[in-house]
Amino acid sequence: MPTHIIFAAAAALCACAPGAAAGPFAPVAPLAEVTIKASRAKAPPNTPATVETIGAGRIAETINTVGSAAALNYLPSVHARERYIGDRNAILVMRVNSSIASAQTLVYADGLLLSNLLNNSFSTAPRWGMVGPDEIDHVDVLYGPFSALYPGNSAGGVVLMTTRAPGRFAARARLDLFEQRFKLYGTARSLPGAHASASFGDKAGAWSWRLSADRLDNHGQPQTFGVAELATPAGPAAATTISGELRDTDPGGRARIVTSAIGADHTVQHTGTLRIGLDISPSLRASYTLGLWQNRSDAPVQSYLRDGAGAPVYNTARAGGAGRYVRFAGDPGYYTLAGASPSHAESEHSMHGLALAWRDGGAWQWQAVASAYRQHRDASRSAANNGTLHDPGTGAHRPGGTLTSAGGTGWANLDVRAESKRRGAHRFSVGFHSDRYALKSATTRLASDWLQGAAAQAPSSNSYGKTSTQALYAQDNWDLDPVWLLVAGLRLERWRAYHGSNFNLANAPSYRQLDYADRARTDASPKLSLAYRGLQDWGLRASLARAVRFPTVAEIFQVISLPDNVKQNDPNLKAEDVLAAELTAERAIAHGMLRLSLFGENKRGALIAQTDTTVTPTISSIQNVDRVRTRGAEAVFALRELQGFDLNGSVTHVKSTITRDSRNPGLAGSDQPRIPDWRATLVALYRQSARLSYSASYRYSGRQHNALLNTNTGNYKDVNPKVYGAVSRYSLLDAKIVYKFARHWSASAGVNNITSFKYYVNPNPYPQRTFFTSLAFDHQGTP
Repeated sequence: MPTHIIFAAAAALCACAPGAAAGPFAPVAPLAEVTIKASRAKAPPNTPATVETIGAGRIAETINTVGSAAALNYLPSVHARERYIGDRNAILVMRVNSSIASAQTLVYADGLLLSNLLNNSFSTAPRWGMVGPDEIDHVDVLYGPFSALYPGNSAGGVVLMTTRAPGRFAARARLDLFEQRFKLYGTARSLPGAHASASFGDKAGAWSWRLSADRLDNHGQPQTFGVAELATPAGPAAATTISGELRDTDPGGRARIVTSAIGADHTVQHTGTLRIGLDISPSLRASYTLGLWQNRSDAPVQSYLRDGAGAPVYNTARAGGAGRYVRFAGDPGYYTLAGASPSHAESEHSMHGLALAWRDGGAWQWQAVASAYRQHRDASRSAANNGTLHDPGTGAHRPGGTLTSAGGTGWANLDVRAESKRRGAHRFSVGFHSDRYALKSATTRLASDWLQGAAAQAPSSNSYGKTSTQALYAQDNWDLDPVWLLVAGLRLERWRAYHGSNFNLANAPSYRQLDYADRARTDASPKLSLAYRGLQDWGLRASLARAVRFPTVAEIFQVISLPDNVKQNDPNLKAEDVLAAELTAERAIAHGMLRLSLFGENKRGALIAQTDTTVTPTISSIQNVDRVRTRGAEAVFALRELQGFDLNGSVTHVKSTITRDSRNPGLAGSDQPRIPDWRATLVALYRQSARLSYSASYRYSGRQHNALLNTNTGNYKDVNPKVYGAVSRYSLLDAKIVYKFARHWSASAGVNNITSFKYYVNPNPYPQRTFFTSLAFDHQGTP
């Protein structure tokens, strides 16, 4: 659906609305949904799902956050997979989704969708950069797909970020300086970074506005490491003898020779946002949001190897000669080196949002939000292995390489919702949703000079396609009597995939261009939640829901490069069909709350990268796995104002099992990868005075496998999970001190990963000990 049609539709629907809605900067999501707060027990609960909340004050006091994703890391069963500050692949992980399943959760900011639902992959994280951490007023997290107001991508959960609405003059500025001390293999460096942000806002008469600017400059740690592969020369071979290699054991328990560090991303990001609100009349309010984001990043290489003259060695030659193989002193084997190739990326994205809200005191209130996100430029260049021992590809002679471009890719959404006032025992919500996702991806060969050279006229491969969804939904909060509340909903969805194609110059002529037939399907997703409110200080709730998560446009139309290998696309993938359930008991206690939740889901047609062993030759691709069963339990507590102390924490246990897989039958009974068995958080805050506070925080994540079971051996491939290349446990300690030294000024100092714990998410290392200092100015004028 073209962007201008979406905006026109939103305006027309709201202009005709007889009811009212929330303020222009309130998200579509909350309405009557967000009522259970992490800071206290709420008896009785009044939502179909468990909800946890964290506010701006708690974020500022307890979390060393530079980007908005980090604000979530101490909520129960929530983790943003941020591998370094400024990571564009910071996937949101919740109870039942893995760290490479980005399309199974949703993130909104003021009703605008930040989730990137173009793919279900490690590479399509929410667009966290569109919201600065100082812009956040509070964050609400809804667990599971129990509300009819959200699509099936909510199977993992929904994050609703609400930013600070300009109700009076406000000026904020912040400067963060941080430094990571990283040591692994032959890399031992201090990696600096800086972040600066400023915002101004005011309200004058019918108008309100806020302008924000943000700049991040950070040096990340290496993300991958080159290895040497043992070769078997066909005959007598010449080889260069080198030194400096580092030896360890890989996740599979095999001996490994590490030779270089790759992908230490230096990212420079600029973000600007403008939010304008207008009270058109006492009952009608409009707001417009413009977000602009730019990124420029470079990832050089570092070689650990040296030849006899002390010169660094990067690559082995592709053809014969002395550079085809290398040898290590004292090792009789001949080796080839994985190419140590640098890369460079540039991106320019924009987001537009229009919200209209109508509230006139009538029986209904209305709200409409339309948004459009577009990747105007999204280009990544990488060097080819130039086959020269001593050239990293960044010197005077630069080899060719590849250019991958996703310019023109993007999405658009429209949500129109009406909510009634209490009508006897009922309160209704009804709505309409529409979205469209467009994929444009092309890879082109660079004949020479991978960094600045012109691309070939024709791409070597490309992928195109679109998906769209239209949905109608209704939900009723029904007070059956004073102690029973029933929340029932239904979502009807019509999904289409169309205009899909692939081109690959390397294929045989008859298979180079593949055009796919259009597809469509319709599904109904019922929701049901029953809460009991008859016990003093207790709230009890049982929820049951179906959710349908349709394949993303990239899953069906794009060849996907994963860390282990390349997965072919499948244009005939089915949707994931989820039956989810939750039982929750919450109790209010002196100074706080306790909550216990039992949750689970049965998923049919789970979309997982695997190998189809029932065909010859076998096929590796994203495939529908027949059935996956997930069961879990979560315990949460929060204590407030205990002689200056606040304490909150959580423990979660999850078991996710593939129970039937007709394409790879040997996987039945094995674990679904990338879902840890245990998670835990603990946050302690002490306010010595109104000016000074201290906090200490702990995060734990347990055992999880980085890949499916090896059905040939009957074992998982990561028998040694504590090394680079695995998905490891982690146990982290963080701390922060905040001092308000003047009316509008505060300073803070903190450290993350105090013990410099080494942990990994296949194949990348997470940050080690990182120090933070911050200076902030916050001025609130009079209304």
